[in-house]
Amino acid sequence: MNPMSSGNLSVVVALSALCLAGSPVSAETAPDSDNGRYTFSPTADGVMRLDTKTGAVSNCSNSAAGWACYAVPDERKALDDEIGRLQAENDKLKAQLASRDPAASAKSEDKPAAPNTAENQRKIEIPLPSDQDMDRVMSFLQRAWKRLVDMANQMQKDVASGGKI
Repeated sequence: MNPMSSGNLSVVVALSALCLAGSPVSAETAPDSDNGRYTFSPTADGVMRLDTKTGAVSNCSNSAAGWACYAVPDERKALDDEIGRLQAENDKLKAQLASRDPAASAKSEDKPAAPNTAENQRKIEIPLPSDQDMDRVMSFLQRAWKRLVDMANQMQKDVASGGKI
């Protein structure tokens, strides 16, 4: 008799299927770290869960219905979304302005744009005061100082004479 008869063959196929079914085969690969995909940090009302693959953070707490995790809003994503929205709105407004006044948009296109560096953005020019302006300021300060000294002298005289302030 052939050792691989139809009865034996079906047993071998069945055992092979059981072995394959018992082995963990998944579409996702295991994370690189030994700790797993998630990192947990205790909080006052539960735990914070960090997904080490995606960077998503969730707040997990235990309630009467059981454990539930809710995603924590990603502030950076919200800021990036707002920047994108504002850039689109800016482009739209520029297009509307150009359609209303084509001459103004042509003038702005003729000028070479100044390099957008941090140094150019922070540059503020303040004209220096003239000698006449400086003389006026010095005169004002001298008068104010003289009045302050006169007030202090008057207070000393009043206190020395026994009067009330």
